[in-house]
Amino acid sequence: MGFFGAYVFDKAGWRPHRPGQKPDVAGPWLTVDIYDSDFTTVTYSPTGPGSGVAYLGFTPRDYFEEEDASQPTDVAREAAGLAFWWTQVKGDTSESERAEKERLFATYLADDEEVDPAVLTDDAIGQFEDDEIFVEVRTARFLDALNLPVPEDLPH
Repeated sequence: MGFFGAYVFDKAGWRPHRPGQKPDVAGPWLTVDIYDSDFTTVTYSPTGPGSGVAYLGFTPRDYFEEEDASQPTDVAREAAGLAFWWTQVKGDTSESERAEKERLFATYLADDEEVDPAVLTDDAIGQFEDDEIFVEVRTARFLDALNLPVPEDLPH
């Protein structure tokens, strides 16, 4: 059994969060909802140019092999949205810093059909880094890229 955990971050820090619910906090806020060590749903506000929803690991569409499990992903759009969110949290940032973060965030985000979960045999899994196998590790590294602390009980 993998790791499950959901957290919301606002200016007060991290606290537990109920998956699938919009946080009842003033923005900016960000949630991470880790599902069975396989994918993380990241929601955030304000969204800027993003939709407010991004994924790490797999997308629900790929993981559950159901087209309607999630909206199609647009990594570039969500990376831009998360970079906008980061500027709102950080404050005084330059355009070059924002652009650098946007490029960095894109490297963490899941894209539809990037990896087919059905073909991940034990031999295939051995070719991946820990953060490509255990999404909680990838999530911790993503939060570090956002310059956020990692929730205390999140394995990393």
